[in-house]
Amino acid sequence: MGEAQHEQLIWVDENDCVIGSGEKMETHRKKQLHRAFSIFIWDPQQKKLLLQKRALGKYHSGGLWTNACCSHPRKGQTMEQALRERLNVELGVDLPLQIISDNQAVSAGAVAAREAGRFCYFADFGALAEHELDHVYLVEQSADALTLSPDPEEVAELKWVSLAELDGWMENNPEGFTAWFSLAWALVCKLL
Repeated sequence: MGEAQHEQLIWVDENDCVIGSGEKMETHRKKQLHRAFSIFIWDPQQKKLLLQKRALGKYHSGGLWTNACCSHPRKGQTMEQALRERLNVELGVDLPLQIISDNQAVSAGAVAAREAGRFCYFADFGALAEHELDHVYLVEQSADALTLSPDPEEVAELKWVSLAELDGWMENNPEGFTAWFSLAWALVCKLL
């Protein structure tokens, strides 16, 4: 496994208080609750959402559809730093994100990442598990303003979908989505 497998993830309790840290694969083997994030990208003009099909080689959920980007902040990293870095790694996008809540103003030149909420979930994959406290963010950005260069080790496919298309897809093929997608999507829907 690559260098990314030695990242130190942030272990938290159910209230998102830090209780320690551990190497990425160790954290998933121990099924330890840890901090994560999910980013949704919404094009408000076209009224479409960017979805990612995870690369088949991912250690879990390969070939499943999910939100635009998701990962874990690492020990010593702010959430804004983690969001920016992961968008760049997975999608090849360099956005000057600023996390905001409610009606908070965005700094000049920044792109808002609105907090949609957070949830805790557990998905067992046998020897590994995802036990995450997932912070969910919505980024509104025109598809025309984004030049996407997905990393093939992370992303198999990208697709912009309408809400009606997504609703039908989720109803007819729920097993085609990651374990966390519907939980995160329920939070984002409240912001649209």
